Amino acid sequence: MGNAAGLWGLISILVLTILIGAYSRNVSRTTSDFYVASRAARPWWNASAIGGEYLASASYLGVAGLIAVAGQDALLIPLGYTAGFLLLLMFVAAPLRRSNAYTLPDFAQSRFGSMGLRRITAIASIMICGTYVVPQLHGAALTVQVTTELPGWTGSAAVAAVVCLTVVTGGMRSITFVQAIQFWFKVAALAFPLAFMLFAIMGREDGLAEVGTAFEHLPGDSGETSPYRTASLLTALVLGTIGLPHVLARFYTSPDGSSARRTGTIVLCLVGGFYLLPISYGILGRAFRPAIGQSDADALVLILPERLLEGVTGLVLSAVVAAGAFSAFLATTSGLIVALAAVVSQEFFHSDVAGFQWAAVISGAGTLTVSLFTSSVSLVETVALVFAFSASTIFPMLILGIWWRRLTPMGAAAGMICGGFLVVSALVAHTIIGNTAVFMPAVSALLAQPAAWTVPTSFLIMIAVSLRDGPMDPARVERFLRQIHRPDFEALPANRHRKRDNTWN
Repeated sequence: MGNAAGLWGLISILVLTILIGAYSRNVSRTTSDFYVASRAARPWWNASAIGGEYLASASYLGVAGLIAVAGQDALLIPLGYTAGFLLLLMFVAAPLRRSNAYTLPDFAQSRFGSMGLRRITAIASIMICGTYVVPQLHGAALTVQVTTELPGWTGSAAVAAVVCLTVVTGGMRSITFVQAIQFWFKVAALAFPLAFMLFAIMGREDGLAEVGTAFEHLPGDSGETSPYRTASLLTALVLGTIGLPHVLARFYTSPDGSSARRTGTIVLCLVGGFYLLPISYGILGRAFRPAIGQSDADALVLILPERLLEGVTGLVLSAVVAAGAFSAFLATTSGLIVALAAVVSQEFFHSDVAGFQWAAVISGAGTLTVSLFTSSVSLVETVALVFAFSASTIFPMLILGIWWRRLTPMGAAAGMICGGFLVVSALVAHTIIGNTAVFMPAVSALLAQPAAWTVPTSFLIMIAVSLRDGPMDPARVERFLRQIHRPDFEALPANRHRKRDNTWN
C-alpha cells in the first residue's frame, strides 16, 4: 500500500507538470519568450516562480534532516538561504534588470566590453548550474527509493526527461507558470501533513512533552561545529545566493527595475515563511526520531508522517510529502536547465529558439549522465559547496561591476579565475587528505568550508588588478552605470504606449 501511494504521488506531480507545461507553451513563440519570458512576469508570479526554483532538495529535504542531526546550529542554514535575498534585493535586482541582459555573460560583456570576460563568466555559470543540477537528481533518486522502492535512477531519469520536455517546448515563459504553481504545491505538501502530525501529537497524553524534549536536545550537538565553520558556511550561503545564475535569470523577466525590486521583496517573505515548515519537521524528527543517523537524515521528511501517523493516513501523507519533494526537484532543475540552455546556446549555438532547445537537451542529458555515475552525499553540504563557488566568482564581479566604476575587465577576470580556482583546489585537497589522522584539524576546516577566505581574496584581487590596470573608457562606463542606476520613471515616456501582457496579471 505504501509503495503504491508513493508511486501514485510521484506520477501525479509528473503528469501535472507536463500538463501545465503543455498549456503554457501556447504563449511561448519568440526568442524573448524562451530566454526571458518577454520580460512580462509580474511580481507575484515571478516571486512564486523564484521560490519554486530556489527552494530545492537541500531546502525541502536537507534542512529538516540537518536540524534533526545537528540541532540548533543547523538553524543557521535557512537563515543564510533567506538573508541572501535581502542583499540581492538591496544591491543587485533592479540594476541587473535595467542592464537589459538575457544572461550573466550578456551583463559582463555590456559592462566591460570584453569577450574574454564574457567567456569566463559563461564557464563559471555553466559550472554552477551544472553542478547544482546533480544534487537535485540525487534527491529524486533518494525519494523514489524511499517511497516506492524502485531503482533510484528512475527518479533521476524521470525528472530530467520531464524538465527537458517542459523547457524545450516553452522555455522561460513556460516554466514560470510551472515553477509558480509548484512553489505553492510544495508549501501545501509540507504544511498539510504537518498539521495532521501536530494534531495527532496533541492528542497523545505526553505528546507536547515529547516535543519539548527536542528543544532540550537542541544545544546538545556533537561539538564538531566551530565559529569559523559557521561564519564560512553563512558567507557561502548569503553571498552565493547573489551569484546563482538561475535565480538572477528570473529578474531578467521583470518588466522593469522597480518590478524586479518588488519581486525580491515578495520572495524574501515567501522564502522566510517556507523555512518554518522544514524547521518544524526537523524539530519533530529530533523529538520522535532521535536515533536517526547522518546517512538517513535527508529521508526524514519523507518517512516522518508514516512514523507518527498510523495506517492509511500516514502512508497517504508520506506520499503527499514525496510528491512535494519531486515538485522541488522539478522546479529547481527547470530553472537550472533554462539558465544553462540560455548560456550554452548563446556561446555555442545560434541565439534563437532552435539553439536554445538543442542546448536544453544537451544540458539535461549531460547532467543526468553525471548524476548516474556519482554517489549522493549530504544534500545541504553539496549545495553549500556550489554556493561557495558562486560567492567567490560571480558575486564579486556583479557587486563591483554594478557599484564600482573602476573595475576593469582584467581585474574582474583575475578575481573570478583565482576565486574559482581556490574553491576547487580547497575541495580537492580536502577530499584527498582532509580526513587523514596526520592532517591538522584547523587546516581541514579551512579546506572544507573555504568561502570565508576565498571571497575576500577574490575581491582583493579584483580591486588590486583594476587599480594597477588603470581606468576603462570613462564615457562608456558612465553611460552603462547611468543606465542601470537610472530611476524607472525616467524611462516611462519611451514605454508609455507599450502593450501590457495580461497573461501575467
